[in-house]
Amino acid sequence: MKKMNIYLMIISAVLSFGACSKNDTKTTPPTPTEDTVKSKFQTLNYLYSISGKKTLSGIHNREPNATPARWTNEIFNTTGKYPALWSGDFLFQQDNINNRQLMINEALKQYKQGAIVNIMWHACNPAYTQPCGWDDGKGVLSGLSDQQWTELLTPGTALHTKWQSQVDEVCSYLQQLKDAKVEVLWRPYHEMNQGKFWWGGRPGANGTRKLYQMLHDYMTNTKGLTNLIWVWDIQDFGSLSGDANDYNPGANYFDIAALDVYDGSGYTQTKYEIMVRAAKGKPIAIGECQKLPTPTELKNQPSWTFFMSWSELTYDHNTHGEINQLYSADNVINLDKMPTWK
Repeated sequence: MKKMNIYLMIISAVLSFGACSKNDTKTTPPTPTEDTVKSKFQTLNYLYSISGKKTLSGIHNREPNATPARWTNEIFNTTGKYPALWSGDFLFQQDNINNRQLMINEALKQYKQGAIVNIMWHACNPAYTQPCGWDDGKGVLSGLSDQQWTELLTPGTALHTKWQSQVDEVCSYLQQLKDAKVEVLWRPYHEMNQGKFWWGGRPGANGTRKLYQMLHDYMTNTKGLTNLIWVWDIQDFGSLSGDANDYNPGANYFDIAALDVYDGSGYTQTKYEIMVRAAKGKPIAIGECQKLPTPTELKNQPSWTFFMSWSELTYDHNTHGEINQLYSADNVINLDKMPTWK
């Protein structure tokens, strides 16, 4: 216990130092509790250790799953540095479903190299068929009636059983990573407050957060996937302050709180403080972005533990000079400075 108290004092000091940076005097991140600081996950403990001090670089590798490191390699070609965080997606089209194993193989490779592994899932609407399209009305961008939503959340119904079957498919791949002792930042049903996705835009206790909780319980308790670090993710809409409460699944259901930054106003202090408050001492992160944060913005908002820019949007919204400046900043950690995972 004495050792833990010393550790807590160190973490608290790091967080306090970051919170006193210029333009960041309004909100001091809560001191992590003993339970949250000493996690069973070495990668999560590492995020706690850098919170308030440094930020990990990261990029998503969007489809095709046939080339699951394309954008990671593009960053290396631009900067001479690999990102500290690699991200992949189970996806929804037939060719990408067929190549899920390649994506999982890359996740294992990246983890062995010291990267943090982040995986998400643009899932097909279980009311229709899999594989599916993007926005044809029956794909990822589709909807469920209130009656269908209730059926989805009710065990034993046809829709719930179909949903469970889809989940079982991705669990088989995540089980491979568990068997290989790979810890995964698992980011399902991202942008919960985004109503264009079939899973999103339903606030309240029986809304999207209920689906997220159901997935968490099934994957953790029934499937035994204890290698997952749960990332709760919302987008920076004007309703963010309320959404951070209405879509919050509860402290027992997430390990990291992430914000997707797309609304054009950038990395405002208000957004940052909303996420700090919602996380209640847990790590926060920039789950997705198109415009990268600057090194100065990260110094002023030091509790962002990682940023993950979106594949090609990284190059659509940032110059090569801006990308290089960020990846060379002294408060940004790239793969070459990452610890080796046991």
